[in-house]
Amino acid sequence: MAPVMARFFLRIFSEMNVLQFTDNGIYCPAGDFYIDPWKPVKRAVITHAHADHARWGNEYYLCENASVPLLRLRLGSDISVQGVAYGETIFFNGVKVSLHPAGHMIGSAQIRVEQNGEVWVASGDYKPEHDGLSAPFEPLRCHTFITESTFGLPIYRWAPQQQLFSNITQWIYENQQAGKASVLLAYSLGKAQRLLYHLKDKVDHFLVHGAIAIPHEVLLQEGWPLPPVERITPETPKSAFKNAVIIAPPSAEDNVWMRRFHPYALGICSGWMQVRGNMRRRNADAGFALSDHADWLGLLEAVTATGAEQVYVTHGFSSVFARYLSEKGINAREVSTSYGDEEMITNPEN
Repeated sequence: MAPVMARFFLRIFSEMNVLQFTDNGIYCPAGDFYIDPWKPVKRAVITHAHADHARWGNEYYLCENASVPLLRLRLGSDISVQGVAYGETIFFNGVKVSLHPAGHMIGSAQIRVEQNGEVWVASGDYKPEHDGLSAPFEPLRCHTFITESTFGLPIYRWAPQQQLFSNITQWIYENQQAGKASVLLAYSLGKAQRLLYHLKDKVDHFLVHGAIAIPHEVLLQEGWPLPPVERITPETPKSAFKNAVIIAPPSAEDNVWMRRFHPYALGICSGWMQVRGNMRRRNADAGFALSDHADWLGLLEAVTATGAEQVYVTHGFSSVFARYLSEKGINAREVSTSYGDEEMITNPEN
């Protein structure tokens, strides 16, 4: 058989047997495991602890070590979960599996799967810019790359992190000069800790929503370099809110819970704030395009670094990004999954 034809048949065989997109999630038939399944399965390999990627009901979970306490917090202390270090190799029925930093949040990982020399990488959610807290993103060479595209439009290009936090710090100072509390909305797991970490030398005292206080306490117990916070309760006196810095999840927006802070200014920390109209529609005083996902250039950088011959594009602006990659000569396809954007997920806990 000619080498080109042999390679063609090997590619077809690999596409059918390394990873597959099924009704339950991304499946490895040879290893008999799923990556971030959206329905209960026997064996789940988890990229990170956000609700759209780590779901209840699986018999067994594998994740990076730092994700173990977060999964137990979210899914129950009695789940069967195994933690592994970044780069540690394990085998499922002869299939080689390892987890590598995704840079998305604490404990986030890309899943590298190798079978008969064929390498696939499921990236989960990721960002190439190092946030100083989570392990920095590691580019991985592979034959096939599964990528998110949450912000897969050219308009989404993040300012450097240092500039964003300088802007947030200045905004807080201006609010304090005006006698207002500063309320920052950020997803409770990942974004909130990033805010606290980078503002800890600028802010003396943080008040936080219960949905943020709970995972924060878990991470403090695990030794992460985060500042102490005070959980807001019905007993917290109104005097505590004057000129305060308050961090709450997006679900607190337009909630009666917020009324106690008057006078206050509202700032939303989300990649969607890159589009100014989104800030106006949400009646925010400020919008900071702070995201734990890759922007347009970050997505392109990550895909290029893999050297992948084939790319599958999942949640976000998947059709646009897949089409762009195809126009650039990369064999890219859009696939439908049940993953979403945690920046838009609400949390009812007060």
